[in-house]
Amino acid sequence: MTTQCKDCPLRTKPLFQGMSEEEAQQTQRFKSGELVVDPGTPLMLEGSNAPQLYTALRGMGIRYKTLPNGRRQVINLIFPGDFIGLQAGIMGEMSHSVEATTKMTLCVFDRKAFFNFFRSNTERAFDITWLAAVEEHFLGEALTTVGQRSAESSVAWAMLKVYHRCDALGLAQDRSMPFPFRQQDLADALGLSLVHTNKTLSKLRDAQMARWSDGELNILNYDRLAELAMMQEEEARPRPLI
Repeated sequence: MTTQCKDCPLRTKPLFQGMSEEEAQQTQRFKSGELVVDPGTPLMLEGSNAPQLYTALRGMGIRYKTLPNGRRQVINLIFPGDFIGLQAGIMGEMSHSVEATTKMTLCVFDRKAFFNFFRSNTERAFDITWLAAVEEHFLGEALTTVGQRSAESSVAWAMLKVYHRCDALGLAQDRSMPFPFRQQDLADALGLSLVHTNKTLSKLRDAQMARWSDGELNILNYDRLAELAMMQEEEARPRPLI
């Protein structure tokens, strides 16, 4: 059975803004169904004219671009609550690909109804614009990390970003959280080689700052990891949920 927007389990998470009953009804009218996909399933392909947009209800995935020589740049990771396909909704086609890392449940929206949703729900349209601005802010941070942080600092930054998101989603407990990605995914996100990434993870583990194994990430010393990451505390702002 599909999840009704009024009963969405994500609405109770501190990461997301409150949604009125009217807003839940508006989103329900926009929603066309749900899709469950297995790990490794492509959700959107670079250059495609995707007919659907999605919100990740459960599970995790990655966004990435592939160069002609086969090299890959992971743009970011997908967590529950993320809106997927905004580029296709606005620009007509995707400039990157999206793939499920774990089994995922997706809320499905018809792209043809996207602009009607925009026009008839002004506040919700602003929410989508806000999400695009947050994505731009994150990409600026990521570019700074790739260009200016050391390997150890970059990995520490990525780990804390994941921790903060998982904690706000209620997925972290005692600073341990699921992290079902591959070392290659992390390497491709941070512009590092797989060998360099592996050595860096070993250094952080040996220094008792963080440990990642068997799909679980453990933050062992938050303060030292934050210092290494050169990460300043940011006031958490609730995200809109589409």
